[in-house]
Amino acid sequence: MIGLLAPKAICVMAYNHPASPTSLSNQTLLIPLLSISAICWARKGCNPHSPMNNISSDVAKIPAQKQVVVPVNCSCYKGLYYQHNATYRLKDENENYFTLANDTYQGLTTCQALREQNPYDMYNLYAGLDIHVPLRCACPTSNQTAFGAKYMLTYMPTWDDDVSKIAQLFNVSEQNVLDANELLEDDLIYPFTPILVPISSEPSMIPSPPYSPPPTRSPPVDVVLVSESNSSKKGVYVGVGIGAGLLILVTFSALSYWYFHSPLPSHQKPQEAIASKNNDLPITYEGIQHSIESLIIYKFEDIQSATGYFKEENKIKGSVYKGSFKGDHAAVKVMKGDVSGEINMLKKINHSNIARLSGFCVHDGNTYLAYEYVQNGSLEDWLHCGKNNQTSCALSWKQRLQIAYNVADAFNYLHNYTTPPFVHKNLNTSNVLLDGDIRAKIVNFGLARKLANDGQGATWLTRHVVGTHGYMAPEYLENGLITPKLDVFAYGVVILELLSGKEAVIDDSNGEEKMLFTLIRQVLREDSVGEKLHAFIDPCIRDELPLHLAFSMAQLAKSCVAHDPNARPSFLQLFTTLSKMVSSSLN
Repeated sequence: MIGLLAPKAICVMAYNHPASPTSLSNQTLLIPLLSISAICWARKGCNPHSPMNNISSDVAKIPAQKQVVVPVNCSCYKGLYYQHNATYRLKDENENYFTLANDTYQGLTTCQALREQNPYDMYNLYAGLDIHVPLRCACPTSNQTAFGAKYMLTYMPTWDDDVSKIAQLFNVSEQNVLDANELLEDDLIYPFTPILVPISSEPSMIPSPPYSPPPTRSPPVDVVLVSESNSSKKGVYVGVGIGAGLLILVTFSALSYWYFHSPLPSHQKPQEAIASKNNDLPITYEGIQHSIESLIIYKFEDIQSATGYFKEENKIKGSVYKGSFKGDHAAVKVMKGDVSGEINMLKKINHSNIARLSGFCVHDGNTYLAYEYVQNGSLEDWLHCGKNNQTSCALSWKQRLQIAYNVADAFNYLHNYTTPPFVHKNLNTSNVLLDGDIRAKIVNFGLARKLANDGQGATWLTRHVVGTHGYMAPEYLENGLITPKLDVFAYGVVILELLSGKEAVIDDSNGEEKMLFTLIRQVLREDSVGEKLHAFIDPCIRDELPLHLAFSMAQLAKSCVAHDPNARPSFLQLFTTLSKMVSSSLN
C-alpha cells in the first residue's frame, strides 16, 4: 500500500474535501503499492523513505503489499476541486494513458482525466513525451480541523474490514470515520472502496493487510455507447473502469480506486461497490437486512410463478417482466450486481410520482426487484412510436404539461424533502412511466447518489461517468461533477421532447448527430424566433398550444440546459413555475 502525504495537503485519488482555494490542509492516502519510484519522480521533493514509513532507501527491498506514505502538494483546480499536478515522461511506446493511470499511478488518476487534461491524442503518444498527470486531493474540513484533525487518510478496506476495525487501526473515533464518509452506523463498506480517516498526527507504520493475488487484468475499456433499443438513439455511456456487475468489478478491481466522489462543501460517502467474499452472490438477504423491514422477501418460486416463468409475452422491456402476486400486478426487474444502494434508497421514498418498490428476491447470483406495475409504459414509447405503435399525437398538450409537472414534483421531493436528498443521475423519457391516468412515475434509481443533507449545496466528483446519451450535463461528462443541477439539465431535455416530439439525439439532414438541447438554443436565438419555434413544436399539438405558452416552456427548458450549472433553476423553482402553468392551463 502507498499513501500520499503533504506538508500542507494530501493527494487522494478522487475524494475532494473542502478548504479555501488559497489555503492548504493535510491529508494522507494509502493504496496498493506497485511503483513508488515513478510517483516520486513526478513530484519534486517526494520522499518515500520518510521516517513514518520505517523503510530503507533501497526501494527494491520494500516488501510486496507494504503500506507506504508518499507526500505530495495539493492545490485548488479551477475553483472546483483539489488536485496535485504531476508531470511524467513516457519511457517507451508501450506506455499510454491507461497504463499510466492504472500501473504507474495506481488509480490515483484515470485514463479519462489524463485524456481531458492533456492535448495529446491517446493514439499518438511516444517515448520522451511529458504528460500532465492530475492527482485528485482531499483535505480535512474546518470542522474536522477544529476537532484536531491535521490529515485526511484514505484507507483501502480489505474483505474483513469494517468501520470499527479501521477506527481502531488508526486510534480514532469510529463516529469520526462515519461522519467523514457520510455513513450510518449500520451501513456496509466494501473492498476497493476507499474510506476516509481524519487523523491528528502523521501515520506511523501500519500492519499490512494479508496478501491476496491481484485479479487478471482485462484490456482497457474506453467510453462506449450502448444502445437501449433498436429504434432509439439513446444509450448508456460507461466511464473507464466502471462496472455494473460482479464480473466487471472483479476484472477491474485495479481500476476501482477511481471510484471516489467528494464535494467542496462536505465529505462524501464512497461509491458503493459489490461485496461478495466468495464471489458468489452480488447481494445477500443478510447484507441488507437493515433495509428491508417494510419490503416483502419473495421466494424464487413465487417470482417464477408470478412471471409465468419469465415468458416472452410477459416481458415489458429489457429485463423487466410483468408479474402477478395474488392478483396484484407488479413489474419484476432482473438485475445482476450490487443493488443494495437502490433498495436502501427506495425503501425511504414515498411519493405518488415515484414507482414504489414492494419486495425483492435473491437467487443464483441475480436480484429480482418487484415494483408497482405502471400500465401505460414509458414516456419514450408514447413520444417516439415505441413498442405499442403509439404516436406522440396520442398525448395532448395538457397531458404533456401534466407529465412535466409530475416529474418536477418527484424531483423536488428527491432534492428537497428526502433525508438525505438524492440525485437520480439518469432522468430520461424511458425512465418516466405513465399510469392509467397518464400521470408520470419515475423509475430506475440504479445510478442515484446520496447528497449531503443540505442538498443544493452539495458538489461531488466522480470518475464513474454513466448516463444516457443526450441527457448528460457537460460538467458531468467533462469533469465528473455531480450536483442536483445534473437532474435539472436532463429535465430540460425531457421538456424539449414533450414540446417537440423529437428524441434527445437526432440526425440532421446531413446524417450528423445533433443534441436536442443545442437546437433550442438556435431556435431562441436572434431573428424569427416565433417562426422557428412554431416549426420546432410537435405538429400534433401546434393547434392547441398557444405560442406564448410554447415560448415560456422553451425558455424554461433552455434555462435548464444552460452550460453553466449555476445558471440553471432549482427543482423547487421549476415545480413552482410548472404549478402555475398547470393551473393556468386548466383554467
